[in-house]
Amino acid sequence: MIRRLTALLAMLTPLALAAAPADALRPPLLLTGQRADVQDLSGRWTYSKDYYRTGLTDINGWVAKSRMQRHRDVDVAAAETKPGTGFFEFDLDRGPAMEIPGAWNAATPELRWYDGLIWFQRRFDAAAAKPGQRSFLRFEAVNYRANVYLNGKEVGRHEGGFTPFVLEVTDALRTSGNRLVVGVDSRHDAQSIPGEITDWDLYGGITRPVKLIQTPATFIDDATLRLTDTGRLVGSLQLNGAQAANTSVSVQIEGLGVKAQATTDVRGEAHFDIPAPAMLKRWSPESPQLYAVRFSGAGDTVGERMGFRTLAVKGSEILLNGNPITLRGVSIHEEELGANPARRLNDSAARALLSEVKLGLNGNYVRLSHYPHSETVLRAADELGLLVWSEIPVYWTVDWDNPAVLLKAQRQQAETIYRDRNRAALALWSVGNETPVAENRTRFHAALAATVRALDPSRLVSAALLVERQGDTVRIADPLLPHLDVMAVNTYAGWYGDDKLEDLDRLQWALPTTKPLLVSEFGADALAGYHDLGEQPRKWSEEFQAAYYRATLSMLARIPNLRGISPWVLKDFRSPRREHPVFQNGWNRKGLISETGQHKLAFRLLADHYRGLPR
Repeated sequence: MIRRLTALLAMLTPLALAAAPADALRPPLLLTGQRADVQDLSGRWTYSKDYYRTGLTDINGWVAKSRMQRHRDVDVAAAETKPGTGFFEFDLDRGPAMEIPGAWNAATPELRWYDGLIWFQRRFDAAAAKPGQRSFLRFEAVNYRANVYLNGKEVGRHEGGFTPFVLEVTDALRTSGNRLVVGVDSRHDAQSIPGEITDWDLYGGITRPVKLIQTPATFIDDATLRLTDTGRLVGSLQLNGAQAANTSVSVQIEGLGVKAQATTDVRGEAHFDIPAPAMLKRWSPESPQLYAVRFSGAGDTVGERMGFRTLAVKGSEILLNGNPITLRGVSIHEEELGANPARRLNDSAARALLSEVKLGLNGNYVRLSHYPHSETVLRAADELGLLVWSEIPVYWTVDWDNPAVLLKAQRQQAETIYRDRNRAALALWSVGNETPVAENRTRFHAALAATVRALDPSRLVSAALLVERQGDTVRIADPLLPHLDVMAVNTYAGWYGDDKLEDLDRLQWALPTTKPLLVSEFGADALAGYHDLGEQPRKWSEEFQAAYYRATLSMLARIPNLRGISPWVLKDFRSPRREHPVFQNGWNRKGLISETGQHKLAFRLLADHYRGLPR
């Protein structure tokens, strides 16, 4: 792993080099999949609001500490046996409770617009540790900053609202009476990723599961396997622990008769290179074949369900398993169906959304916007057969010249790559969305593209770019293009601006043709159930949205290297920027279905269009 990070640093710009020390990008992972000794801490957690952020403010040592800090820092199980240790302003044992995982914005009307710090508590017992066993907390997502304490001891911090993090708690954990306290701060600022202003609801809280994982003293931290263009199964396995070096490890694929062994090097890493058997069935949207893969080593075993396929760009074509493919997709936000979403994408909620794409729209592709979605969504896409675009929230604008901000973005990119690189569905890594062209911005994105190529060279790199309009000619003039495998653009001609729908026929797309192009966004708002049957339907009506789709699809069909689209967006989603008192009221209405799942006219139009496209 050190070799890979050294190579990464050599590729990066001076800005990135200053921001990425050699050990910064590979987090502790605890490879997901089927593991023994996993305890889910989902359920009712008590909480306490902290308007003045007193729990994170230490003025003058213990005497001046806020009572929230005292409550947080003391091992309460021990303190309760001593007199004079009462806490008056805060009492998480008797506080209100909410369901975790889930955003606090949906828990109670009082918290709908809360933006700041909330303290959460979960009391739990744990299985007795075996000799030499280690214990870890794995948070799948906390939005946006997390300060984590177990039994009065700070065990770690994390920044970034959409990626997992792992904290070792071996020394702090006990078998009974554990008290886990998490300070969750939802505030964004000029140095956060994303920044303060977005066009979606940022939510706040512990939005994905928290798990206690117990492992042997040396355990499998990471393992991966993929199919190469030359017909080899190549991968690696990383051990973590005192016995990580010079240890025998293995990989086995059930149903294929594949089993291979290797020995870890001094860093605990081993590599596999196996000829793929002739009977291997390649994963594709039409046949999403997954195999049971088992990684073993140092007394630890992890099971995965994995598909194997190849992906490449050749000229203006995207090749899946060596064959050209057209991506028939849609963009999607991480909100479950319902009038009060809590960003609680469990398996059934994820499948409900993705089935609308796969079965309803006849799609083979989904753009996960504008941040890494839940691992549950990626695993469901693997099983359903949907190719995936995944991006980190370098969105609109960030502090391009700040090396610390770049490092945050690189860490989020790395955390996402390591989590999802075993998903056959994952096809494109995006390094940003709608960022204004400037030299410092281009350096920033180029560094992210280099991060992707160093950590996962088997997938394609893209970004959702802005276009330039000169009269009736649309161009891309973005210096980021040389760093991308696939061009992607967002366009809203006919909705924003002065263009009428009949004007779209005149637009000419003067784009480079040496790379494949995806239209990553286009769309128009419509309030479900609002109809206008006039000859020229008005905006906001389902009829206008359908007419907009008809005109836009006709316009885009003239682009010779168009290889896919992901209209904006599958479902109406919350956005505090959208405050039209009749049609929006805090919702972006560009969805093809309403927030509760009602299909609009454009949904069927797009489904029919996709049905007629070549496979």
